[in-house]
Amino acid sequence: MKLTDEFLRKIELLYLVSKKVFAGNLQATRRAKKLGAGIEVADFRPYVSGDDLRHIDWNYYSSTRELIVRLFEEEEDLHIYFLIDVSLSMQVAGGAKLEYAKKVAAALSYIGLANLDRVSIVPFAERLFTPLPPSRGRSQIWKIFRFLEEEHSGGATNIEASFQTFVNQTRRRGLVVVISDFFDHAGFVEGMNLLRYHRFEPLLFQVFDTEDMNPKLKGDVELVDCETQELVRLRVTPALLRRYRKAHEELLADVETFARRKNLLYFRAPIQVPFDELILRVFRAGGFLR
Repeated sequence: MKLTDEFLRKIELLYLVSKKVFAGNLQATRRAKKLGAGIEVADFRPYVSGDDLRHIDWNYYSSTRELIVRLFEEEEDLHIYFLIDVSLSMQVAGGAKLEYAKKVAAALSYIGLANLDRVSIVPFAERLFTPLPPSRGRSQIWKIFRFLEEEHSGGATNIEASFQTFVNQTRRRGLVVVISDFFDHAGFVEGMNLLRYHRFEPLLFQVFDTEDMNPKLKGDVELVDCETQELVRLRVTPALLRRYRKAHEELLADVETFARRKNLLYFRAPIQVPFDELILRVFRAGGFLR
């Protein structure tokens, strides 16, 4: 990912915009809730020997002569995981799709860090790569930038296997931002369901190049699958190009339909759209800060 002054200015502006968009709805630090030793009462349960006497509801006891204990909500840092597809299909045409995915991740990471969330970057392809451990605080953005500038060898896409590893090794639940073209021969559904089953909250970005929908091919050609290296010889005709465009659109629609049915936020991310415009769409949908 190329860092430029213009890119840095844009993500700083996006952060300032995010503060305005969510003014009144966004606290300085967002937190996930769990039962613990906070200050807000979440529930009650009967007293048992050893409970802290300070947590007994004495008003309830005075009227019923029954001892119950107040359970409080404890605040904890929100963890945000960016699962970035670094497979070979994301690296075709000079890696334009991967570059775009990294810019989206970098911008959202900066906003998360500035709001004191914990942010982790997790590359994947046919397997999960070594992730960048969770970081907190705006100053940590340079660590994330350096990590995103590293090259991760691609390979084929295997969403299910990669996400299985992720849920097995990730203890803290949180928001999972999946940025991928979803070009997986085995499909994406099982992998996404793994995240949901393990109580992660997925947010999906489907990256694509609009020029891929209109390939400039004709006549007899040999095509090589960039991930499987499968060779296909075929004759390109107008009818075949129409079938190809339909298949491409169906993949986009399949991911979007899945997200809608599972009540997940989904964003189409054509690389021709400036990344900051895409982030503003996310803000308007309430899909990142809320």
